Amino acid sequence: MSTDRLRGGPGPIEHYALVSDLRTAALIGRDGSVDWLCLPRFDSPSCFCRLLGGDAEGHWQIAPTGPVREVRRRYRGDALVLETEFHTDDGVVRLIDTMPPHEKNQGDEPCLVRAVEGVSGHVEIGMRWVIRFAYGEAIPWVHRVRATEPVLDEYIVAIAGPHSVVLRGDLLPHRVEHERAHQLTRTVAAGERYSWVLQWAPDPDDLPAPMDPDQEIRDSEDFWREWGSRITYDGPHRDAVHRSLVTLKAMTYAPTGGIVAAPTTSLPEAIPGDRNWDYRYCWLRDATMALLALDNFGCYEEAAAWRRWLVRAVAGDPSQVRIMYGIDGARHLPEWEADWLPGYHGNGPVRLGNDAYRQRQLDIYGEVMDALHLARERGVTENAESWGVQRGMLEHLERIWRRPDRGLWEVRGPERVFTHSRVMVWVAFDRAVRAAEEDGLPGPVERWRELRDTVHAEVLERGWNSEVGAFTQYYGGTELDAATLLLPTVGFLPGDDERVVATVRAVQRELQHDGVLVDRYSTAAQRHAVDGLSGVEGSFLACSFWMVEALVEIGERDEAEAMFERLLELTNDVGLLAEEYDAVAERFTGNFPQAFSHLGLVNAASTLYLGPTRADRSRRRAAQRRREGHHFGQDRATRSVRE
Repeated sequence: MSTDRLRGGPGPIEHYALVSDLRTAALIGRDGSVDWLCLPRFDSPSCFCRLLGGDAEGHWQIAPTGPVREVRRRYRGDALVLETEFHTDDGVVRLIDTMPPHEKNQGDEPCLVRAVEGVSGHVEIGMRWVIRFAYGEAIPWVHRVRATEPVLDEYIVAIAGPHSVVLRGDLLPHRVEHERAHQLTRTVAAGERYSWVLQWAPDPDDLPAPMDPDQEIRDSEDFWREWGSRITYDGPHRDAVHRSLVTLKAMTYAPTGGIVAAPTTSLPEAIPGDRNWDYRYCWLRDATMALLALDNFGCYEEAAAWRRWLVRAVAGDPSQVRIMYGIDGARHLPEWEADWLPGYHGNGPVRLGNDAYRQRQLDIYGEVMDALHLARERGVTENAESWGVQRGMLEHLERIWRRPDRGLWEVRGPERVFTHSRVMVWVAFDRAVRAAEEDGLPGPVERWRELRDTVHAEVLERGWNSEVGAFTQYYGGTELDAATLLLPTVGFLPGDDERVVATVRAVQRELQHDGVLVDRYSTAAQRHAVDGLSGVEGSFLACSFWMVEALVEIGERDEAEAMFERLLELTNDVGLLAEEYDAVAERFTGNFPQAFSHLGLVNAASTLYLGPTRADRSRRRAAQRRREGHHFGQDRATRSVRE
């Protein structure tokens, strides 16, 4: 057997696909290798870590041993059941991967199911199983067990300290002499099928029972098919919208409803550079976009669960609100470096945890207030506890809103008065006023109204730079920021305001490439003082979708739709997006898949084909229509309630 074909480093980021059980997720390459899996949760240490190193850091590959002429991949409809077909000169084999979701049963432990079946001819396949715990640092004790009681059960168990997994299957790999790896080969003929199940074991003395892999694959497909049937959208680019919503669901931690920003850490935003971050946590600002996206398309239960997570996470002393939390609501996410890992293609450092949780980012107050205002408009009943949390946050914001902060982009340079942060302060007080006026909730509405108007006037005076002819990144600066594209989206100014139009056009001139990709801000060498980092990053895909929304807001629908269609061409072969796209190298950069990018996609589709946007006061009527069962987007005439 040619073992060289079953060795090596990680593939391009765009070559990966995702499977998830709503507790954790695995990334599987076009070469049939599971290169990233953390057990038992998204934020747990990994057991396969080739993504951030090489073969020795752990992976599980199933692929033909000989040359492969073509690889074809697809998900089964909306289901997170991945099929990878390898076409060789000897025939075709199909690899099937899934992680059976266990949404309700919190005691169920995660498992990864893999199966290979012969489609045509006779193809020799090889399996290489290299298990490493603790981000590749812990080499486990691995041994084969053949039990006869209470039933015949043969398996491989790997143990290292608190970590353990068990591997069962029709064929078990054997230890490779002088290597800490297991391997097997088998010729698979048309019609033959072999399956394996990898199960996490919290206690090596109490291993999980054997599972029927074929039944687990069927159950997984049934779960995702049923969930996808709830999506109330059948309009333009239906597959891209559904795939993005399924991906957002896949990044949901079912026990709490929190959504991770991405299931990975330290995939570099710039190559070379040091923009490597751990995104396996929940950012509060994602709440607004997540609630809007999920509820807009019929995923009401997920939107309500996210709201419950949000209220629980921010409850307590409002002065201690974090900008991000662990998936279980944990408040402390200290950052450290795994110095034994070289990083993706040698681009370190590998960071675990995220010190941004300590930052002051004033925009989160607006994001939280808008998210909960959205929930009320969608019919989620407000209660004394959740409104009390919001009142406390507003009182704290009154005391601190004039301070500088780190902004939306979590810069690690000096604090500044970022224009977007001030706009979101305005959003916080505006939504408080509307809560009193539209929903009858108690509070000092006159004071909120005065603060709202004060902030609005300040942004118009200090955030607008007449010499630049645009709203700038921060007060007194000349740099542009794609976050200013959100001004009309959140209702700060109408889309036909000449300052909004001028800002959109300025961002197009300075930050957009080839009419498609939009940088979040300039990372040219002379401007590193803004974020305190090195390397010129790729274009931020969420910002590119914000441009689509902004173009709709300023009345350029045809331009927006053309741009949206070009952005969809950047998704990989199974419809996934990373955080950024490097137009020069034509590759994904940053963590993958990225919730913010997929949120941007579905919200842009909503603005183009559904309406109304998050700032429109007609949302209550639109929400009621959706809840009454109307399916949007079925023809061009329903593209926008506002048209």
